[in-house]
Amino acid sequence: MNYTIRIAKSEDMLQVLNLINELAIFEKEPEAVEVTVEDLQQDGFGDHPAFKCFVAEVDNKVEGIALVYNRYSTWKGKIIHLEDLIVSQKLRGSGIGTALLDEVVKYAHSLNAKRINWEVIDWNEPAIAFYESKGANVMRDWDVVQLDEQAIKNYIAKL
Repeated sequence: MNYTIRIAKSEDMLQVLNLINELAIFEKEPEAVEVTVEDLQQDGFGDHPAFKCFVAEVDNKVEGIALVYNRYSTWKGKIIHLEDLIVSQKLRGSGIGTALLDEVVKYAHSLNAKRINWEVIDWNEPAIAFYESKGANVMRDWDVVQLDEQAIKNYIAKL
Protein backbone atom coordinates (compact mmCIF):
# COMPACT_ATOMS: atom_id res chain seq x y z
CA MET A 1 0.00 0.00 0.00
CA ASN A 2 1.24 3.47 -0.84
CA TYR A 3 0.88 6.29 1.66
CA THR A 4 2.39 9.73 2.16
CA ILE A 5 3.36 11.26 5.48
CA ARG A 6 3.16 15.05 5.48
CA ILE A 7 2.43 18.04 7.69
CA ALA A 8 -1.30 18.61 8.03
CA LYS A 9 -3.06 21.51 6.36
CA SER A 10 -6.03 23.42 7.72
CA GLU A 11 -8.30 21.77 5.18
CA ASP A 12 -7.36 18.33 6.59
CA MET A 13 -9.00 19.05 9.92
CA LEU A 14 -12.39 17.48 9.11
CA GLN A 15 -10.66 14.20 8.33
CA VAL A 16 -8.46 14.63 11.42
CA LEU A 17 -11.57 15.13 13.55
CA ASN A 18 -13.11 12.00 12.03
CA LEU A 19 -10.07 10.02 13.20
CA ILE A 20 -10.24 11.63 16.65
CA ASN A 21 -13.88 10.53 16.88
CA GLU A 22 -12.93 7.02 15.72
CA LEU A 23 -10.37 6.86 18.54
CA ALA A 24 -12.95 8.05 21.08
CA ILE A 25 -15.28 5.26 20.02
CA PHE A 26 -12.44 2.72 20.24
CA GLU A 27 -11.59 3.98 23.74
CA LYS A 28 -15.26 3.66 24.76
CA GLU A 29 -15.80 7.41 25.15
CA PRO A 30 -17.73 8.37 22.00
CA GLU A 31 -19.32 11.44 23.64
CA ALA A 32 -16.06 12.83 25.05
CA VAL A 33 -14.85 14.73 21.97
CA GLU A 34 -15.72 18.41 22.27
CA VAL A 35 -13.21 19.90 19.84
CA THR A 36 -14.57 21.07 16.48
CA VAL A 37 -13.07 21.44 13.03
CA GLU A 38 -13.05 25.18 13.61
CA ASP A 39 -11.16 24.73 16.92
CA LEU A 40 -8.56 22.56 15.21
CA GLN A 41 -8.16 25.04 12.37
CA GLN A 42 -7.88 28.04 14.68
CA ASP A 43 -5.64 26.36 17.25
CA GLY A 44 -3.32 24.65 14.80
CA PHE A 45 -2.97 27.17 12.02
CA GLY A 46 -3.11 30.66 13.53
CA ASP A 47 -0.27 33.02 14.38
CA HIS A 48 0.73 30.91 17.38
CA PRO A 49 -0.13 27.28 16.60
CA ALA A 50 -0.86 25.18 19.68
CA PHE A 51 0.11 21.96 17.93
CA LYS A 52 1.77 20.40 14.90
CA CYS A 53 0.04 17.55 13.13
CA PHE A 54 1.46 14.96 10.78
CA VAL A 55 -0.96 13.04 8.58
CA ALA A 56 -0.76 9.79 6.67
CA GLU A 57 -2.58 10.09 3.37
CA VAL A 58 -3.79 7.11 1.34
CA ASP A 59 -5.60 7.75 -1.96
CA ASN A 60 -6.18 11.42 -1.05
CA LYS A 61 -7.73 10.48 2.32
CA VAL A 62 -6.21 11.09 5.75
CA GLU A 63 -5.97 7.63 7.35
CA GLY A 64 -3.63 8.45 10.23
CA ILE A 65 -2.43 11.33 12.36
CA ALA A 66 0.21 12.18 14.93
CA LEU A 67 -0.54 15.38 16.83
CA VAL A 68 2.27 16.86 18.93
CA TYR A 69 3.11 19.99 20.85
CA ASN A 70 6.04 21.44 22.79
CA ARG A 71 6.46 21.01 26.53
CA TYR A 72 9.24 21.76 28.94
CA SER A 73 10.65 19.47 31.61
CA THR A 74 12.25 21.03 34.66
CA TRP A 75 14.54 17.99 34.75
CA LYS A 76 15.34 17.54 31.06
CA GLY A 77 14.55 20.74 29.15
CA LYS A 78 12.70 20.70 25.81
CA ILE A 79 10.36 17.77 25.29
CA ILE A 80 7.61 16.94 22.81
CA HIS A 81 4.22 15.65 23.85
CA LEU A 82 2.54 13.21 21.47
CA GLU A 83 -1.13 13.84 22.17
CA ASP A 84 -2.44 11.19 19.82
CA LEU A 85 -1.16 8.76 17.23
CA ILE A 86 -4.21 7.44 15.40
CA VAL A 87 -4.47 5.07 12.45
CA SER A 88 -7.87 4.24 11.01
CA GLN A 89 -8.95 0.84 12.26
CA LYS A 90 -9.00 -0.70 8.79
CA LEU A 91 -5.32 0.19 8.22
CA ARG A 92 -3.80 -0.75 11.57
CA GLY A 93 -0.83 -3.03 11.04
CA SER A 94 -0.07 -1.50 7.63
CA GLY A 95 3.06 0.38 8.72
CA ILE A 96 1.36 3.77 8.90
CA GLY A 97 1.71 3.96 12.70
CA THR A 98 5.43 3.30 12.45
CA ALA A 99 5.82 5.92 9.70
CA LEU A 100 3.96 8.51 11.79
CA LEU A 101 6.00 7.73 14.90
CA ASP A 102 9.18 7.93 12.80
CA GLU A 103 8.13 11.43 11.72
CA VAL A 104 7.48 12.49 15.32
CA VAL A 105 10.89 11.18 16.40
CA LYS A 106 12.62 13.00 13.52
CA TYR A 107 10.74 16.20 14.43
CA ALA A 108 11.72 15.91 18.12
CA HIS A 109 15.33 15.25 17.12
CA SER A 110 15.34 18.34 14.86
CA LEU A 111 14.29 20.42 17.88
CA ASN A 112 16.94 18.81 20.11
CA ALA A 113 14.16 17.55 22.37
CA LYS A 114 15.34 15.49 25.31
CA ARG A 115 12.25 13.29 25.44
CA ILE A 116 8.92 12.47 23.81
CA ASN A 117 6.03 11.87 26.21
CA TRP A 118 2.60 10.34 25.64
CA GLU A 119 -0.04 8.25 27.36
CA VAL A 120 -1.61 4.97 26.37
CA ILE A 121 -4.75 3.53 27.92
CA ASP A 122 -3.85 0.55 30.09
CA TRP A 123 -6.05 -2.02 28.33
CA ASN A 124 -4.77 -1.24 24.81
CA GLU A 125 -2.22 -4.06 24.77
CA PRO A 126 -1.59 -3.88 20.99
CA ALA A 127 -0.61 -0.19 21.31
CA ILE A 128 1.53 -0.90 24.37
CA ALA A 129 3.32 -3.73 22.55
CA PHE A 130 3.82 -1.46 19.52
CA TYR A 131 5.36 1.34 21.60
CA GLU A 132 7.58 -1.05 23.55
CA SER A 133 8.77 -2.61 20.28
CA LYS A 134 9.97 0.87 19.29
CA GLY A 135 11.98 1.22 22.50
CA ALA A 136 9.47 3.26 24.50
CA ASN A 137 9.28 2.82 28.26
CA VAL A 138 5.63 2.35 29.32
CA MET A 139 5.74 3.65 32.89
CA ARG A 140 2.93 1.78 34.61
CA ASP A 141 3.83 3.20 38.01
CA TRP A 142 2.84 6.78 37.08
CA ASP A 143 -0.72 8.05 37.15
CA VAL A 144 -2.11 10.71 34.83
CA VAL A 145 -3.46 13.70 36.76
CA GLN A 146 -5.94 16.17 35.24
CA LEU A 147 -8.15 19.06 36.18
CA ASP A 148 -10.98 19.12 33.63
CA GLU A 149 -12.84 22.28 32.63
CA GLN A 150 -15.38 22.01 35.46
CA ALA A 151 -12.67 21.27 38.02
CA ILE A 152 -10.78 24.38 36.86
CA LYS A 153 -13.92 26.49 37.31
CA ASN A 154 -14.52 24.98 40.76
CA TYR A 155 -10.91 25.64 41.73
CA ILE A 156 -11.09 29.26 40.58
CA ALA A 157 -14.35 29.75 42.47
CA LYS A 158 -12.57 28.75 45.68
CA LEU A 159 -9.70 31.24 45.24
